[in-house]
This record gives sequence, C-alpha cells and structure tokens, in this order.
Amino acid sequence: MIAIVGPTAVGKSELALRLAQYFPLEIISADSRQVYRHMDIGTNKPSLAERQAVPHHVIDVVDPDEDFSLAMYHQLAIEGLKSIEHKGKLPLMVGGSGLYVWSLVEGWRIPEVPPDQKLRRRLEARAEQKDSPSLYWELQNIDPAAAARIDPRNVRRVIRALEIYYGTGEPPSQLRRKEGPGFSTLVIGLTVDRNGLYRRIDWRTEEMIQRGLVEEVKQLLERGYSPSLPSMSGIGYRQIGQFLRGEMTLSEAIDKMKYETHRLARHQYAWFRLSDSRIRWLDVSETARKDDSDFTGVVLNRVKGLIEGFVS
Repeated sequence: MIAIVGPTAVGKSELALRLAQYFPLEIISADSRQVYRHMDIGTNKPSLAERQAVPHHVIDVVDPDEDFSLAMYHQLAIEGLKSIEHKGKLPLMVGGSGLYVWSLVEGWRIPEVPPDQKLRRRLEARAEQKDSPSLYWELQNIDPAAAARIDPRNVRRVIRALEIYYGTGEPPSQLRRKEGPGFSTLVIGLTVDRNGLYRRIDWRTEEMIQRGLVEEVKQLLERGYSPSLPSMSGIGYRQIGQFLRGEMTLSEAIDKMKYETHRLARHQYAWFRLSDSRIRWLDVSETARKDDSDFTGVVLNRVKGLIEGFVS
C-alpha cells in the first residue's frame, strides 16, 4: 500500500488523482469528514466525476446523524484493501487523519465497543455545562497514554475514550494493539513552509464559499440535521451554521474557518512528524508558491520515482 499524508490543503488529493494517470490504483480515503453523505463542499470531497474516473473507498458511508468510529473506519478500509487487491490494483491511502492512517499502516487491533447512548448523553451534558475540562482530566487519570493522543478540545474523542473504558473496564490504549498490517507500506509525506500552507488554506476556504458552502449547510439544517451533531461540528459547518443563526457575520465566519484550519494543520504535524523516519517527506515549499498545476507537476515525477522503486 502507498500512503500520502500531510497537513490539510498541502495538495494530497490533487497529487493522488494525477498519479492515477500513471498507475492502476484505487484510493482509500483517510479523512474523518468525507465519510458523511451530503457533506461535499466543506469536506473538499472529490467530485462524482473524479470518483468515477478513480474509485474511492470509505467516502459517503454514513448519514450525518449516524455514529461513526475508528473501528468502523478500520473495517471499511480493510474491506477496501481486499477489494483493490482482488482487482490486481495498487491501494493508495490519502488523507490527513493520523488516527485513520496509522491504524491501517501499523495494523491496529481495535476494540469494537458499541456506543452506550445513555452514558454518552450524560457525558455530553457535562460538556455542554462547560465541564469538558473535567472530562479530559478524568481520562488523564484513567489512561494518560490515551489522553496524550487526544486534543483536549476534541470533546467527542474524549467522550468516546471514556465510553470504551466504562464499557470494557480496560484503558483504551491497552485495548489497541499494534500487530502489523500484513503488507508492506510506502508512506509519502507532503510538507510546505508555514506561510505557503496558510495561503493554500485561505485560498481553499474562499473557494468553498464560492462553490456554495453556505447553501450546503443551509440544506443540511433544512434536512433536520442538528448543529450539535458531531458531523456538524467540523470546520466550516460549525462556523457557517453560526452565521446562518445570526451569531456572526459571513466575513467573521470565513475568518474563523481560516483560523481553525490553520490550527488543524499544526495539530496534524503532531501525527505526522517531520522527524518520523517511516515517512518519506517531500518539501514542496517552492512549488506551493506557484499555481496548482505547477505544484502537482513538479512533485509528480518525484513521487512516481518513489512508487516505481517500491513496487518493483
């Protein structure tokens, strides 16, 4: 398997689609938001035409009001791998969700603990009462290793970790074992200087607005999807929802989207460290100052060479 990783907006998806012109491959998404149906623009989901040209796996698998877990992702990704292998093609994993990427690359064995809705509602009620720091403190006391891998502001993941603990009596970090994937993997990382990355993020944010993100969020709300759903808490959906409720102006919502995406990109570097020897990093800072066609064109030959050497 080939994996292309790195921060959001660095150009992973564009590169993957270009690579499909040279290799018989199918793509496994490693994006925690593209799993939701009806959420296309704000997740920067590949278009229907792109998915028809290059099959994608683990996209549009649940509705926005349905539960989705790491265990579900892992199962669907493994099924995708087997399907691609059966066709004699090359699996290419693409995305910025470190949890998803490493669960597959490292061959995690993940506990399948069903949601405990009663417990979840109780913990969510505590979070809504501005008590989310105590939830994280509780997890730190139960399982410091699990807490260290979770952003304290990601209340949904904190609650899920507590849910696993109270459902099994075991710390989540001890239940997740790394047993190896059973296949070889080439992990390619794309990185860019901070200013170049922020420019790309800001440009893409403006493009999402132009493509109709406001209307997309409005339609989701009209379908009855609550703003409190985990799916609707993603960057873009939360801020545009606040705009539609009159809590901020559109300009303020756009600025907030950019700020939160900058923060997300910094957090992703905690999952994909430049010092990680497993990742073949390509610094695309110079090409990122040019237009997208130059960016993918320059990087393409370098990545092609890595893949050809890996599969030969």
